[in-house]
Amino acid sequence: MINYLIVDDEPQARKLLQAYMAGLTNYKLVKLCANAMEAYEALHASKIDLMFLDIKMPIVSGTDFLRSLKNPPLVIFTTAFNKYAMEGYELNVVDYLLKPIALPRLLNALEKVQVNLNAQKTSSIENKIDYLFVKVDHKLVKINLDEILLIEGLQNYVKIHLKERILIANYTMKAIESMLSGQFIRVHRSFIVPLHTILSIEGNLIDTTYQQVPIGSSFKTAVMSYIHHKPD
Repeated sequence: MINYLIVDDEPQARKLLQAYMAGLTNYKLVKLCANAMEAYEALHASKIDLMFLDIKMPIVSGTDFLRSLKNPPLVIFTTAFNKYAMEGYELNVVDYLLKPIALPRLLNALEKVQVNLNAQKTSSIENKIDYLFVKVDHKLVKINLDEILLIEGLQNYVKIHLKERILIANYTMKAIESMLSGQFIRVHRSFIVPLHTILSIEGNLIDTTYQQVPIGSSFKTAVMSYIHHKPD
């Protein structure tokens, strides 16, 4: 399922695009947004794969909004003005649709979206690493990621709980977190857990297949966001 936003200050433009997209069963409309601030909130509340973005909007233009995003979804610009086309392509958007949008032209743009999403999936699979090397004492030790049950922070050290042993490595939590893939989530300043070990969440506690760990107050939003918006 491809989650998308429509961001446009014109109600009629939003309704027309929504009507076109309604017939596509593999696309899910997450929110109709009248301005950049509504879109910003939606991007941080849900997993968004695609954003239809009007350029000429009050307060914050579509181009300025896109520049402000560190990790934007795929973007299709929608506008009544062709003078912004070059700027749109400089921002690496998928396509540029002129209003009033014609259905065949929209479908052509969505073909480009699918090509981009397929390329992202292929890249993700090719770049997936299932192990890492950590320095323990005076040697580098190879650890298979699926062996990790829990990572516990101890000041400037980490305790890596594995299925058959526990390793003490000279890393900060921030350093070890940067080495891990998206299969792990930091739930507390002192704990990182593998996502596949999470059994349940109750209040500020996570039950894993290994042990129960607390959720830090500053990490709870990220934890709950994963739970509620886990990718398909």
